[in-house]
Amino acid sequence: MQRDTPAANAPRLLLTGEHPCPYREDQLSRNIVVEPGSVRGRSDHTAFSSIGFRRSGEYLYRPHCSACSACIPIRVPVAEFDWRRRYRRCWRQNKDLVVEERDTSFDPEAFQLYQRYQAHRHPGGPMAEGDEQDYLGFIQSQWADTRMICFYGDGELVAVAIVDWLEDGASAVYSFYEPSQSHRSLGQYTILWQIEAVRAQNRPYVYLGYWIQDSPKMAYKTEYKPAELMLGGRWKRLLAD
Repeated sequence: MQRDTPAANAPRLLLTGEHPCPYREDQLSRNIVVEPGSVRGRSDHTAFSSIGFRRSGEYLYRPHCSACSACIPIRVPVAEFDWRRRYRRCWRQNKDLVVEERDTSFDPEAFQLYQRYQAHRHPGGPMAEGDEQDYLGFIQSQWADTRMICFYGDGELVAVAIVDWLEDGASAVYSFYEPSQSHRSLGQYTILWQIEAVRAQNRPYVYLGYWIQDSPKMAYKTEYKPAELMLGGRWKRLLAD
């Protein structure tokens, strides 16, 4: 990694070498990474999220590829969120779920759910083949205010949302759910829950990570309208239709 020269007391930034792109085959990518030991908790996490950074494990990162700018940060301004009919239906379908907020210490039931989800959605992928340490290394951080939001139906864990609480809302790190409960639209519900939780906290945003226009797997992110995309270094509104 190359290291930028930081201002006094500022978090230090590193530039990674090139590596295979996780989103596009036959393409290389690289990231700007905030050195973990220099992150000063929620305030830094919020500041970097507001300029398009994302957390994975101990690292805050932002794509910085020489030949591509496809990864676009996206967030939802919760006060104006459009509760269209399908979202209201999803909310009603899951009103029976019991929600518990926990820390990210290892939970065997959650890990087993994570394994079932990965085997169903991403068979043969690196996350499907990961062990307990890989799982914890992905969701945990020593400096982030991270919680596991656990959703229970009839006493069984059916979904988990990994959420980083920020000063201006929440970052939706990852969610996984019971594949056999597809009728509940649990992936959608975990995002709706975060939108409503942030609205209740009188905070403005839920950050959804990156959106790639030509990626079918990421198309759902722009459906939470009105969304905001970071284009040219500024957040710009994607209006509801």
